[in-house]
Amino acid sequence: MDQMIGGGGRDGGRFPLETWFWEMPICTRWWTTATVLMSGLVQCQLFSPFQLFYSYRAVFHKAQYWRLLTTFLYFGPFSLDLLFHVYFLQRYSRLLEESSGRSPAHFSWLLLYAMTSLILLSPLVSMPFLGHPLSSTLVYIWSRRNPDVRLSFLGLLVFTAPYLPWVLMGFSLILHGTVPKDEIMGVIIGHVWYFFTDVYPPLHGGSRPLDPPGWWRRLFEGRPQPEETADGINNEIAVARAEVPAPEVR
Repeated sequence: MDQMIGGGGRDGGRFPLETWFWEMPICTRWWTTATVLMSGLVQCQLFSPFQLFYSYRAVFHKAQYWRLLTTFLYFGPFSLDLLFHVYFLQRYSRLLEESSGRSPAHFSWLLLYAMTSLILLSPLVSMPFLGHPLSSTLVYIWSRRNPDVRLSFLGLLVFTAPYLPWVLMGFSLILHGTVPKDEIMGVIIGHVWYFFTDVYPPLHGGSRPLDPPGWWRRLFEGRPQPEETADGINNEIAVARAEVPAPEVR
């Protein structure tokens, strides 16, 4: 009975949903939370979608800077479509963040790159809400980094991971009857990141132009501690010996 209700055991009495929430990496956890919360606030009519989308004029002429963030957090009202988007968001965001190491510096830098790129490109395609293309970017990067993973779509179509973005594009085209510009934007931005972080470095002596700069890593990791190498230990021993006074000769 305790297992059915999530009590006891090694999870310290947490419910399954609570365990699932706290096991998510920090960036994915708060992005998922903010997405659900934003839809809830709109559902309660505390905010209007017209207050949340990105508009150059609203942001830079009317100083409504919150739109730079809320455009990535609102996926629509509570519905099966929202559930579908949240599932893809947390699943592939979590997989990418977990593969980027314990520090959130690299994954948060990826999010910043993708968000900045989408904001710069959004006026070209008249796309006010950018959460879907951001999640599409993460799906594309994950799919390229896991070429041997086999997936099943709706239990009908089995394919390897690199085909996932194209399957989603085809499904969106059939469902909505329009070219999925958001998916295409996500693929383009994701491919630039994938190329410069996975393809480019082995061909150019390990150079990684899209890695986070040192000042960004220090925001999350602090200053790096000096490594205790053999030379460093020998130097410390030499300094300690030099500080010991020589014995007096009588």
